[in-house]
Amino acid sequence: MSSDRIKIVWIYPDLLSTYGDQGNTIVLERRAALRGIQTETINVRSDQAVPQDGDIYLLGGGEDRPQILAAHRLRRDGGLPAAARRGAVVFGVCAGYQLLGHEFGGEEGQPVQGLGLLDIHSNRGEQRAVGEIVGDVSSELQVPRITGFENHQGVTHLGQTVKPFAQVVAGIGNGNGFEGAYSGRVLGTYMHGPALVRNPGLADLLLRWAAGRDLRPIDDSWAGRLREERLNAVVPAT
Repeated sequence: MSSDRIKIVWIYPDLLSTYGDQGNTIVLERRAALRGIQTETINVRSDQAVPQDGDIYLLGGGEDRPQILAAHRLRRDGGLPAAARRGAVVFGVCAGYQLLGHEFGGEEGQPVQGLGLLDIHSNRGEQRAVGEIVGDVSSELQVPRITGFENHQGVTHLGQTVKPFAQVVAGIGNGNGFEGAYSGRVLGTYMHGPALVRNPGLADLLLRWAAGRDLRPIDDSWAGRLREERLNAVVPAT
């Protein structure tokens, strides 16, 4: 069903909100408004229950201990998995991406149970990935080349029921030549930036999933300039 009203849920800003990831909520609100789509954004702190009636759920990055605490509380709460089961859009960045999987590495490298919304396993690598990342997105998603910033030590292994979000052109990503993963309407990435500010096509993908229909074009000149500037800084146009 299509919708002209979208409820956005920003999960645990007190634990998962590094590198300006909350900017992802702002760009979704703005791009929806330009198309006449009303939005309601709810910030859910870690001592609050996660509502199950949201349309888009956003998780940001965080340090090891906040990530572990977030995973424990989200598993105990159950609201996010319930929303994902009914078809809500879920977008996780960095630590938020890892905890969407079955397991990730804790502060000492110990395995920590995730939410199992994506068929992925993450662990700590030997070297830290820091810097710009560029990738070519899976063709079925119809999103242009992506640009972002990564700062993590994770290595993420994809299972059989997920697909890689993008093939790495520059940077590290999952550590195996690919960046991120998705299944249905659940998508994770290591990209900060914020990711949806740098990649308006990705923001529109989430809005399109949530609205249940195609979106009308809008003036993307300023967003396009930012995107092209960052892409050309890493992979100069030929």
